[in-house]
Amino acid sequence: MIDVQRLRVLRAVAEHGSFNKAAGALLLTPSAVSQHIAALERTLGHPVAVRSTRGVTLTEPGRLLVEAAETISAELDQVRRAIDRLAQDRPRLTVATFTSGGRHLLPAALSHFVEAHPEVELTVLESEPEDAVPMVRGGAADLALAYHFDGPPPVGPRPGGRPGLDWRPLMQDPLWLVLPRGHRLAGRPSVDLGELSGDRWVLGCLKTEAFLRRHAELAGFELRVAASTTDYFFAQTLVAAGVGVSLVPQVALAGVPEAVAVLVEPPRPARHIGLVLPRRRRADPCAEALADALTAAATATTTASASVTPIGARR
Repeated sequence: MIDVQRLRVLRAVAEHGSFNKAAGALLLTPSAVSQHIAALERTLGHPVAVRSTRGVTLTEPGRLLVEAAETISAELDQVRRAIDRLAQDRPRLTVATFTSGGRHLLPAALSHFVEAHPEVELTVLESEPEDAVPMVRGGAADLALAYHFDGPPPVGPRPGGRPGLDWRPLMQDPLWLVLPRGHRLAGRPSVDLGELSGDRWVLGCLKTEAFLRRHAELAGFELRVAASTTDYFFAQTLVAAGVGVSLVPQVALAGVPEAVAVLVEPPRPARHIGLVLPRRRRADPCAEALADALTAAATATTTASASVTPIGARR
């Protein structure tokens, strides 16, 4: 049987790339770390780490064991939190969320959840997906509202992510062009992004910048950035002031005066919004209840968006 403590040591070696640094992090001697790894290799019958002058490199069996160690560690953390809840007067639930999703999806879901589960003590943490996903994996959050653009979700088996988490898709969140009301293209029902090759851009998210730069490169023009923010509402106010144009997810459209939202011609870029939950044998009933409420909120938002034009938008 593989010893969990030895897996913990191997995980530290992988994280720090050195037996000595792993020993310092674990408050062990380098000799003790070496002995743990040697014992693990004897049990397994395969080498798990190769030392060289450039540090430590994991073998393929070693990499598989580190992935297993991460899953086991997250599962043990979840079990510990569940045991802690048994001793508490009130069950607790922590949800991580990105800003625009939290603003537009979470309130309606929480209203239904709190009404049905008034005994639950809720904690909401604002966090972008790259931080929220590790929080769920490590047990700091019970679930997370997250998103991704191109490619696979930020969870799941390799190569799409790390093991131990599930991604539940909620909705597609198309991106809209936001233009100053007096812009030459503001009266159009839709616009190709290439028609804005001469405009300066206001960014409301660094991930949007990555998409725009890829598109600009394919279209043969250089992206010119006038302002870079981490807040879509702020970006839209800058557009209204005439600083530039922007690309904004539908759920973040704010109807800012003097700004117009215009459809992007196909293929329309979109964010994929979903839930991140730990993959476990026994689901957390509180987390599942909130997940159901968020699914209902996303469905309602999608239905409403199909028939309602955002404020200031033209079709």
